[in-house]
Amino acid sequence: MKYGMNLKDYNLNNKLNIEKLVKEYSGYVYTVVHNITNQNLTNEDIEEIISDTFFILWKNQNKLSDETKVGPYLAGVAKNLIKEKFRKSSYNFKLDDYENILPDEFDTYEIIEKQDKITVIEKSLEKLNEEDKKIFRLYYYKDLKIKVIAKSLNITEFNVKIRLYRIRNKIKKDLKEGGYSNE
Repeated sequence: MKYGMNLKDYNLNNKLNIEKLVKEYSGYVYTVVHNITNQNLTNEDIEEIISDTFFILWKNQNKLSDETKVGPYLAGVAKNLIKEKFRKSSYNFKLDDYENILPDEFDTYEIIEKQDKITVIEKSLEKLNEEDKKIFRLYYYKDLKIKVIAKSLNITEFNVKIRLYRIRNKIKKDLKEGGYSNE
């Protein structure tokens, strides 16, 4: 398989040979999804994104040029589906996304605004009790799974989820009070 192949290379009797595409590109799409999500999705979510990617190609086949490069098109569709999945999942709100981010253009206002957000988040974290701080750090900075955190702190997974939910809400509230709405 060549990832630079065009859509026309997969036509069979003037119809898109979707079976051949799936067979040849499933591994490629899996790798794209897996690398982008950094293991933050379940296998079921990854499989869903892969099948949706091929479904969208099939659905849009008549809108696409015969010269459309299959690999980049599938990668783009998969990336958009991943973004949509994360947008719908409130549990993927990563506060550390605000840290160490340089804007595309070195706009002083953006840099100051991001630093202000980080300051608000840090002050919000200071108000937490020690166990909540530990849960927050283990989840967001150490990237540990909820199950691992629960076991290490000898509490239930549900308790960890509830605490993370409350911590995020406190931080969101503090961000909103600091003038950063919809964060």
